[in-house]
Amino acid sequence: HHKFNDEASAFSSSNKILDSIWELCKHTIKATSFTGFYVDGDRERIPYEADAYINQLSHYSVDSLYTMARRTNSYFIENPTWPTEWLLHTVPMFYTDYMYTGDIEPLKQHYKNLKLKTLIELERADGLISSSSPNLNAAYIQKLGFKKADTKIKDIIDWPPAQKDTGWKLATPEGERDGYEIVPVNTVVNAFYYYNLKLMAEIATVLDKKEDAAFFKKKAKNVKTTMNTKFFNSDRGYYTDGEGSTHSSLHANMMPLAFGIVPKEHVKTVTEFIKTRGMACSVYGAQYLLEGLYLSNEAQYALDLITDTKGDRTWWNMIEVGATMTLEAWDVKYKPNADWNHAWGTAPLNITTRYMWGIKPKTAGFKIAEIQPQLANLKFSNIKVPTMNGVIKASFKKDKKTHQYIIEIPENMSAEFKVPLINLKGRHNGKKIKPKQQIIILKSGNHTIDLKQ
Repeated sequence: HHKFNDEASAFSSSNKILDSIWELCKHTIKATSFTGFYVDGDRERIPYEADAYINQLSHYSVDSLYTMARRTNSYFIENPTWPTEWLLHTVPMFYTDYMYTGDIEPLKQHYKNLKLKTLIELERADGLISSSSPNLNAAYIQKLGFKKADTKIKDIIDWPPAQKDTGWKLATPEGERDGYEIVPVNTVVNAFYYYNLKLMAEIATVLDKKEDAAFFKKKAKNVKTTMNTKFFNSDRGYYTDGEGSTHSSLHANMMPLAFGIVPKEHVKTVTEFIKTRGMACSVYGAQYLLEGLYLSNEAQYALDLITDTKGDRTWWNMIEVGATMTLEAWDVKYKPNADWNHAWGTAPLNITTRYMWGIKPKTAGFKIAEIQPQLANLKFSNIKVPTMNGVIKASFKKDKKTHQYIIEIPENMSAEFKVPLINLKGRHNGKKIKPKQQIIILKSGNHTIDLKQ
């Protein structure tokens, strides 16, 4: 394995299933680092953008070494892969690195290419993109970085249909798509496109490109409006799979939820629909399903999915079948040639840090962290999160009336602790918290926060 600090991170809780899954995921990040790149597993040993992005999120959650991500990100500039959604992971990877490191040089160096990787040139008049666009020609293929001008770019929408090398009789014919109807202008691809535009506005602002920032911000707003006009079924209260489709899948709803496309007044009906589908996506798609749930205050349902021990579409199933790393698919019956060492299955690891505990960089380089716990029914939890400025340590315990958080913030940084909505009053280091106070500023040092319901 590549250089890895086992002591940089730790996690434990009152849920031993969760603890076991977290350890499985952490070992996966360490053990799949052997090539020095984020590869998709031992079988192919090739970087793919979607795999690499989840790998990056999880790696940054357990260690503060960023060279492998940098090397992988640079690789994708000249070596993109063909799935539409995979290309649309490039900008998020670069943006994530900037937020964790504060280094703007990769953004400066690759800014023009990042604009290309948004696939903005495939946009039609109403702002939406399609891999069926006439603009997707040989010249554009080469601009994107492909070596062969006849490369075909097409939509994956999570796991593809059964491949001949996987064994037709055992593989699920439609893949992990929850019946997704892949139409030319579809919801998932455009949800990723919106997210790219939103991040490019942030990147342009950081690089002091004011005109570009305004341009991307306006584009993002237009795409969001168009998606909610054309893809949202107001009678049902949730999204269809795309233009002209009457089918609604988990994917067409979890992606808009994860990327902030769903208007506030429709979040309830969208999440209600999502909760009827269970884990009807792959281990890769689970990343966005869980993100969307935590962003919508569905922490208990998200935790229930992570710790589910019934059926084979669970992380617990991976442990039960004997895996020591996360699998490429939920079970070999869904992909008989699946390798047993795929870091894109480690969503529970980065979700635990970034959403369950809610520890993320508020400003670039972790100068200010944000801590927004959503610990659901956990009775206690302890976590250790590495940053480039030092380690954030936190613990939680509760009884019938009180939730107590003890948090240690390293030197040269501060944090904003977001008070959970369920709490009405409390104390920070012995001093009363103001009524309805939502944010508590945590400076370097030790903090005790007692909240009463």
